[in-house]
Amino acid sequence: MGQNNYQGAMQKPIGSGFNATSTTTDVIKGIDLTGKIAIVTGGNTGIGLETTKTLAAAGATVIVPARDIEKAKRNLAGTSNVELETMDLMNPDSIDTFAKKFLDSGRPLHILINNAGIMWVPLRMDNRGVESQLATNYLAQFQLTARLWTSLIKADGARVINVSSQGHHFAPFDFDDPNFLHREYETLQAYGQSKTASNLFSMELDKRAEAYNVRAFSLHPGSIHGTELGREASLELFQKMGFCDAEGNLLKEVVASLKNIPQGAATTVWCATTPLLNNIGGVYCEDADIAELAQTSTTSSGVKLYSLDEANAKRLWKLSEEMTGIIFNFD
Repeated sequence: MGQNNYQGAMQKPIGSGFNATSTTTDVIKGIDLTGKIAIVTGGNTGIGLETTKTLAAAGATVIVPARDIEKAKRNLAGTSNVELETMDLMNPDSIDTFAKKFLDSGRPLHILINNAGIMWVPLRMDNRGVESQLATNYLAQFQLTARLWTSLIKADGARVINVSSQGHHFAPFDFDDPNFLHREYETLQAYGQSKTASNLFSMELDKRAEAYNVRAFSLHPGSIHGTELGREASLELFQKMGFCDAEGNLLKEVVASLKNIPQGAATTVWCATTPLLNNIGGVYCEDADIAELAQTSTTSSGVKLYSLDEANAKRLWKLSEEMTGIIFNFD
């Protein structure tokens, strides 16, 4: 059994040779995925679309579950090795239906990429009373991974990739009030909490799953230009954050600091495919390498220790079971 990443024990770059400007073309070079099966949530837009196309071009069969099938068909037109299915991450029954159909196919699942996410949304609850960013960005990851667990085991070497964010710096997980029932809702606090949860889940899943030859990773893709993540954000919010001018145009210095989509998807693809991670798991990655620990409160890169805390991870796992009614079958 390998070392775990509790308290960031393995959070050290491993010299991958890549950096913030590396693209999906760079990290997939020389990797053959023929015969591999992958699922990419949110795989029809933004960095998810780039991830899908990259894996499919390398030979993988990629299943893309989407809420809007017609949009997915348009965006993936002409891309071979792709299967489209219906799934809505805000609807737990929809997740179960998708997972059951995949399990019924009898296929192994070599790569599960929980990529889909939302940000900058107003306070909304799903039908369980769970805040929408927590439901979409984290609990859906937990539920889908649990439902597909037997197919991951069947792959004998599967990887689960949870797309997190540097946004986990915005907030630790609030175990006392995760759904903002007793505190004022702040959209970036909710986003940060959901991404902290994703990091904790990835670390704890890897610890529990390693014995079954399943490894898990979380990652920050970068701040990226050209995605739909901010589609619900107001112009006033972007102006307040110093991103836009009075006419709503992104400032040139802001654009210059952002990754393009092939750069933004590179870390996801690297985590899913690199041989360098064959004997490592539970780590948080950025810029196509394992990230450093964020040592100070002002550091904008790296990973916060509260999102790699053993006690928090175990507590969140139990809470996730209670919130979803789902228990992983590790027996």
